[in-house]
Amino acid sequence: MANLLRKIMSSTILLVVTAALLVILLIAPSEARRHSPLLVEDEGARRNRPAECLFGKTLRELGSTWFADLGPPFGVMYCIKCECIPVQKKRRIVARVQCRNIKNECPKPTCDEPILLPGRCCKTCPGDAHSPDIVQDLPQAVMPEEEERSKHFAALLTGRTSSILKRDDMKSVYSTINPLNFVATGRFAFHKKNLYYSFYISEKAPRPRTIQFVDHQGNILEEHPLVIPAEGPFSVYQNATGKICGVWRRVPRDYRRLLRDDMMNVVLLWGGKHQAELAIAGPIGKYPALPQELFSSLLEPAPGTNPEQMNGAGGTAIVSTKSGVTSSIYLTIVLNGVFSPDDIADVPLNIRLEMQNKDQIVLEDTQRVRKPAHDINIIEVSSPLSVNDLRLLTRGKLTVVVESKRKPEALRIQGVIQTRVACEVFQTLLASHNPDSRTDTSGLAWMYLNKEGSLVYNVQTHNLHMNHNPVVTLIDDSAKRKADLETLNIDSSHITNIVDRMGPRVLEPLYSGDLAINVANDQNPNLIHGKFVTRPVADARDSSAPVLLKRMGNSAVPLHSVGMAWMAVDNECNLHYEVTLTGVPSSYHPVQLYLDELPIEAPNAPISQTSLEEFTGNYLEGFILALPSAELAKLETSVIYLEIFSKSKNETILKAKVKSIKVPNHCTGHQYHDNDVQNNSFAPMAPNDNTVPTVETKCYHSSRFYDEGDIWHSALESCTMCSCVQKRVKCEPIRCPPLKCRKEDIVQKRGDCCPTCAGSKYSDDTRVAMPRGCKLGDQFHDAGSTWHPYLPPNGYDTCTVCTCDLATLEITCPRTQCPPLSCSEKVAYRPDKKACCKVCPQIIERTKPVRSGNPDEMGDQGSSSGTLRSPQAILENGGCKYNGNVYENGQDFHPILASHGEQKCVKCTCKDSKINCERKRCARALCNRPKKEKNAAIDECCQCQKAVRHQHGRRRQNQQQQHNNKQQQAAISVKS
Repeated sequence: MANLLRKIMSSTILLVVTAALLVILLIAPSEARRHSPLLVEDEGARRNRPAECLFGKTLRELGSTWFADLGPPFGVMYCIKCECIPVQKKRRIVARVQCRNIKNECPKPTCDEPILLPGRCCKTCPGDAHSPDIVQDLPQAVMPEEEERSKHFAALLTGRTSSILKRDDMKSVYSTINPLNFVATGRFAFHKKNLYYSFYISEKAPRPRTIQFVDHQGNILEEHPLVIPAEGPFSVYQNATGKICGVWRRVPRDYRRLLRDDMMNVVLLWGGKHQAELAIAGPIGKYPALPQELFSSLLEPAPGTNPEQMNGAGGTAIVSTKSGVTSSIYLTIVLNGVFSPDDIADVPLNIRLEMQNKDQIVLEDTQRVRKPAHDINIIEVSSPLSVNDLRLLTRGKLTVVVESKRKPEALRIQGVIQTRVACEVFQTLLASHNPDSRTDTSGLAWMYLNKEGSLVYNVQTHNLHMNHNPVVTLIDDSAKRKADLETLNIDSSHITNIVDRMGPRVLEPLYSGDLAINVANDQNPNLIHGKFVTRPVADARDSSAPVLLKRMGNSAVPLHSVGMAWMAVDNECNLHYEVTLTGVPSSYHPVQLYLDELPIEAPNAPISQTSLEEFTGNYLEGFILALPSAELAKLETSVIYLEIFSKSKNETILKAKVKSIKVPNHCTGHQYHDNDVQNNSFAPMAPNDNTVPTVETKCYHSSRFYDEGDIWHSALESCTMCSCVQKRVKCEPIRCPPLKCRKEDIVQKRGDCCPTCAGSKYSDDTRVAMPRGCKLGDQFHDAGSTWHPYLPPNGYDTCTVCTCDLATLEITCPRTQCPPLSCSEKVAYRPDKKACCKVCPQIIERTKPVRSGNPDEMGDQGSSSGTLRSPQAILENGGCKYNGNVYENGQDFHPILASHGEQKCVKCTCKDSKINCERKRCARALCNRPKKEKNAAIDECCQCQKAVRHQHGRRRQNQQQQHNNKQQQAAISVKS
């Protein structure tokens, strides 16, 4: 019995030691020193790696600790403690996983009989809390007071605020020579550990190439390439607003502390990759009135001022207003450069608010700066304002001017007051809030302010009957009596329009969260409505429009259930999504978010399904790392459903067809590398060159320019589709799908590139009377037509046929269904690169067998002069059958094994219905060459026998080899 117990204990100890060694092998690099206590993760090849660690499939925050979890059968290894540590790599700070065995750090127990508690590494005594294995990684939640205090930040970027870039150790990386005096201002806001940033830059400046966040020592904490072209198809919001938008996701706690303590800088860079880059920087700080900011202004040196004295000068204005009986304005101005060298203390500045044509001064004040600073000065101005002047401000008609009172003509900065810098959209779901209502009408609305200050609104409804005279109104929801502010035009279920003149009556409730939208008709004055909420712009909201998640037709889900979803693919090929729901009862939670491929026939039978995330509540935001290119291509061709599924009820709640989502070209085709042509490259700037660097992001074709990723019909050649890929034009003739009608019914209509069936769903008369159709991307297709989708850079996908349904105008794009193969999948092949289905090799009889002079070279298995014969005829003529394939008499081939594939080092010959096989060997003289020379001459199939000291051992090896060859030939003979 004692021996049995000792064996069990020995086995247990061996299993624990093996598991610990496995942890070390999985985590430690192979070149780690034998006695090193630290196990550091290899950095990998990813560029611009963020300050977070990836351990298994879990992202860990910088500074976090945890115990290594290897999954079953080992589970959590409580003696292996891991940390996510910062590592300095030149000027960049990257995160690495560092793990160590803490078994040797266990303190010596103070009692006679210590115990090992579950989930612990060290034996402890009762009540002992001092042990290194009790620190387990817990989610570091953001404290409410930290979220409130550190939510809003701003930055001014000028030549004078870029002192950190002018240090000696930075001059080789950055060029601060700024002949055109670029100025920029940024706003930053926290939301769920993410830092959303927004910028206005000088109109004379091109779009920056990169944004960097650096500490006071110049270390790069985070870097984001701004690869979206300024006028390209990837960014809808940024094109309309003239802003630069983005997000730094999952900011580590240590970096949040730097930001809160005003110890972080932001840098914007222009220029090429291998040259000193033009850059401006500025410290990120907390300024008064940022939470109440309604308008902004970027202040630049005024025309006619002294360029030398105003070099590096600029500012930004934070503007807030209040309308009502006593309207007023409040200005916080952050500035520099309006002081002369002899201004030491108590310097007066003139602040004016005037019309752009300078024919009217709305506000004039003088403020004194006690001790002017070189980079950052803050002044605050407040004044009453008339309702008429407030209306001029909201319409972008007023300019802020700040000038030196002593030298007003030489030292002056100014800028137009415009919509605030923050990148944001306002969105809401439209549903009935009356529990007794039986209406099934639903919808969504979203809006934003463009660069002219106009309100761009989008309203999408479902089951809204236009014959009941619907009316859409913006209302102020803050008062008990809901005041109507603006009536929006509506003539269909999906409208997009602009309100040019926006007054404070609409803007103030919009920014304060009190603006609502109401849809009424003849039967119900409050049919559906919703209250707008503010959402920061990045990823999905920047590059697409939301989709409406609608209730299924015969579902038991409540009528008031509705949802909206934003989706986008970023430059790293990650899929970002955000889902908002309303009206879904708690009994339906938790719910699961799915991506379903469009079914071919039955609408409830999805071909493939991808689970995104499970959640409880009415809001979900997440992303999926690096989706496969095939899945991304489906998103771009709009062949995907988004589905909300209730796990408790086991049914689909809401569903929507995903609109075509723009996917970067390198995510579905060519991968860019450092030596490739950059999307946003600039010509080098000469030191004395005052010209703005030119942006080269377009393709030139048929007398016009096209953006990267654009698709168009060629004007030079009819029936030709072109695309812009990597600044090169790629054209391909339009490929027509096969028609499902008799040959005599096929007709070619004038002006069409593809033939159609006579008497089809749409005739010439129908098309003139009813110009209906479907839009896929930027291409319009007539109702009832079919086509192959065009997917740059690969061209037409001939394996998919899209159809625009005549009745519903919905696009379906099923893929070709391949017939079953009569041969093994291993030997089947595609006739050409774009073939949809694999085919089996054809059996061809040679009139004259072709024999090569080289005995190791395969014979010709097909010839243009050959004739096809049946497998039975080949076997009767002395042919062989092996593994489902038929070979001619005298034919050479490589055998195919189901478990290992084609054996290229084995050559078989079919001779008089028998198969003889042998493995390729090397000549003895070749095997006796020196090692370096032999490696250069011997291929992977050569097997040189190693020298054996004893003759007996060599004889046994030869006998074993012969025995193996006989077994292989016997197996082949049995199969044949």
